[in-house]
Amino acid sequence: MAATRIKVCGITNLDDARQAVRLGVDSIGFIFANSPRQVTAEQVHQIINKLPPFINLTGVFVDEDIEEVQKTADYCGLDTLQLHGTETPEYCKQLKAWKVIKAFRVREKLEPKRMAAYEIAGYLLDTYQPKRLGGTGKTFNWDLAVEAEEVGPIILAGGLNPDNITTAVKKVEPYGVDINSGVESSPGQKDQQKLKRVVNNIRRLEYAE
Repeated sequence: MAATRIKVCGITNLDDARQAVRLGVDSIGFIFANSPRQVTAEQVHQIINKLPPFINLTGVFVDEDIEEVQKTADYCGLDTLQLHGTETPEYCKQLKAWKVIKAFRVREKLEPKRMAAYEIAGYLLDTYQPKRLGGTGKTFNWDLAVEAEEVGPIILAGGLNPDNITTAVKKVEPYGVDINSGVESSPGQKDQQKLKRVVNNIRRLEYAE
């Protein structure tokens, strides 16, 4: 099994960011859109300035004005942009200075052709829930994620936690996983033990190969 990249999203404070880095996660994510975990560019700028090197930094946006996205990404020093709204393939093409991940909310079926229209770095699959664009805490049919792998690198999200992460990674073998509410003690506050268990459970699968 190839190494699974781990992204911890919804980071709101320096302590949680540092703990994620200490555990060896590959990316930490900051949500700039309306959310219980929303942060400002200034907050993220201050957090990032106090982190060590060699960690990917991802910003999450929803249907934001493209100039505002570029301004925020430049100011904070983001590496990757994760888009959770109705952003079009043309919108994504204007963000060539960054790696772009587009999120697709999954219901009963998947639309690989629609996904393939996006020339981007990765495709994040999350659970569809009315009026919620992420952080649902709910899983979806992982068989659909397996089908989507023909499109490109798949990042699995939606309700992942210490208890189901091993099953999810074994079944889907995704390029990466996006962990958020499943490792929280409250919205925006990470539970260090849950986070450690998720990371350790994923790494054990790799070591077992």
